[in-house]
Amino acid sequence: MKRIYTLTLAVLLLAGGTAFAQESQSGPMTLDQCIQYALRNSVNAQNAILDQDIAKARVKETTGLGLPQVVVASGLTYNQKLPRFFQRYTPPAEGSISFFPEIPGLASGSVVAANNFFQLQAAGDANVTVNQLIFNGSYFVGLQASSAYKDLAYKNTAATQQTIVQNVMKAYYGVLINNERTELFDANIARVDSLLRNTKALNKNGFAESIDVDRIQVTYNNLISERDKFLNLKELSLALLKFQMNYPMNDDLAVSGSIQEMKVDVNLESADWDYKTRPDYQVLEANRKLQALNLKNQYAGALPTISAFGRTGYQTQSPNIGGLFKTNTNLGFESDQIGPDKWYNYTMFGLNLNWNLFTGLQRNYKIQQEKMALQKIENSFRSLKAGIDLEVKQSSIMFENALKTLTSQKQNMELAGNVARVTRIKFEQGVGSNLEVVTAESSLKEAQNNYYNALYDAMIAKVDLDKAYGRLAAPTTSSN
Repeated sequence: MKRIYTLTLAVLLLAGGTAFAQESQSGPMTLDQCIQYALRNSVNAQNAILDQDIAKARVKETTGLGLPQVVVASGLTYNQKLPRFFQRYTPPAEGSISFFPEIPGLASGSVVAANNFFQLQAAGDANVTVNQLIFNGSYFVGLQASSAYKDLAYKNTAATQQTIVQNVMKAYYGVLINNERTELFDANIARVDSLLRNTKALNKNGFAESIDVDRIQVTYNNLISERDKFLNLKELSLALLKFQMNYPMNDDLAVSGSIQEMKVDVNLESADWDYKTRPDYQVLEANRKLQALNLKNQYAGALPTISAFGRTGYQTQSPNIGGLFKTNTNLGFESDQIGPDKWYNYTMFGLNLNWNLFTGLQRNYKIQQEKMALQKIENSFRSLKAGIDLEVKQSSIMFENALKTLTSQKQNMELAGNVARVTRIKFEQGVGSNLEVVTAESSLKEAQNNYYNALYDAMIAKVDLDKAYGRLAAPTTSSN
């Protein structure tokens, strides 16, 4: 177990601090409760859920681009000095109307500049414009891409949850193992203590030597010392579970159940196993779909964009800014005729077509880049499959070896327990030596440690195997 505790300490130190959860739990927690708690409170899990919400919002944002866009605009302009009006000079004919009076001595065709009599210095405009997209290839591809992006967010959440489940299960089994070993320490101490008291009594009555008492006393003292150190390591394993759950470090946490109740499924193969059951494979599939849509969008960019628009508003002009804000209708003009200081309505509508027929080689190079990016993802599939095959093979071998070791160590522990029991009886009856008892107790303790190490290794190997097959998943129901 020493390597387990070393790994536990390393993980906590690398974490760089303690994460604090938003809720606390009373009473012992089962494995499913620990997992559900972690899935609700883990920072990674919460961020994955936020990514899902962001993806949902992005889908709605993209959809909204195809809805009518309404823009309300208004503006006031004051020209401190209006630009001149330029025209070639033509002497006015008799009886005709001309913008320019007769200018003596100015030759016909000369360029003249007059005050701008078509525009007043102050102008106002208030309008409402409605634009409606009719056709845009990139927009329709964007709708598909936003949906694919949302699917990617959900796949990433599943992958994150699998990692959380794996880490919580390993930490939970570590706590159960240490709980069992605590009880084992107590039982061993009680048994050696009983043997020590009996040996002291035998020594007092002359049936045992003082060296026999000393040997057993040494064994007893070593057990007490090991138990004290183990209790500190036990707290560390519990802290690791809290860390994986994002449980408050200063709050008490107890787990229910026994490691003996945890079933180790010996099924090494899964007949219905498929690469697609793996969350990381599903994430790569979602990325491939997104990249294919990126390529499609480059082709869609060569298509025309068609939209319709309509605008209605009011405008006016005045010699000064103040005139824009007052209405003078008492001069005898009809409402639809020209009148000073009056806002007049205007309306327009039409279609817009934009078609970028030539972009040089820019679009072609972009298409080539997207194709190569898609090819890289296809290459990643081959690499991922090879990695999954190796992981499955390795996990299967590790689990198979762990089961064999567990069976062997369980038998050794039972044999060592029987040897220790018989040796102790022989010693108490005066037909065995004290050294044999001490040796048997030491062998029993070693056999017990080996058994629990093997049991923990088997549980961890099973978790890794389930992860390799893509069978790790969050519990479907929440227990509170």
